[in-house]
Amino acid sequence: MKKKRKLNVKRIAIVIILLILIIAGGILALGKLTHKETKTKEVKEVANIEAYGYTLKDSATAYYKKLFKELEKTLNEKEVDEEKYASLVAQMFVADFFNLDNKISKNDVGGKEFVYSNYQNDFEKYAMDSMYKSVESDVYGERDQTLPEVTNVTVTKVKNESYKYGENTDDKAYIYNFKTEYKEDLGYQTEGSLILIHSGKKIEVASMSEKSLT
Repeated sequence: MKKKRKLNVKRIAIVIILLILIIAGGILALGKLTHKETKTKEVKEVANIEAYGYTLKDSATAYYKKLFKELEKTLNEKEVDEEKYASLVAQMFVADFFNLDNKISKNDVGGKEFVYSNYQNDFEKYAMDSMYKSVESDVYGERDQTLPEVTNVTVTKVKNESYKYGENTDDKAYIYNFKTEYKEDLGYQTEGSLILIHSGKKIEVASMSEKSLT
């Protein structure tokens, strides 16, 4: 009887130890999961041009931040140099749209704030179904995917001409050709053309083509 009691006590002790280990393991796993969830990437706004609704995020590239400073300086002048403004909008749109390396997911479409407001939703859908389709999520900063990083954008004004969009017409829309340089050639678009229109005091992108105009 004593041997049986000792054996039972040992079995109970083993069961208790196993239960403690299982519970501890569960708590540890839950702790890791919770810790991971709290370490999601946060993109913060570090500057803005309030009068025009332009913002700068801390995730922007050094090149884009440089362009933003130029834009801020241009728009803060008493008389805005419209040619310079249009040129910067073209450069910044291309620099942000084609730079995928700093995007959190395929829903984080770059250049949207420079697109004509009535076209923004369609533009976003188009981008997510094409250019941004293969962008993997980087919510936890663990993405292992090589994506393009734009290092320079050259824009050349082609001309001003009349452009009809919806029921409106801009008699002096800007037509630009652009060339894009990347940190590494991954086969992404390197040239094309843009049509920029006047929208109130802002100049916005109304159209983009994969071919440069001659």
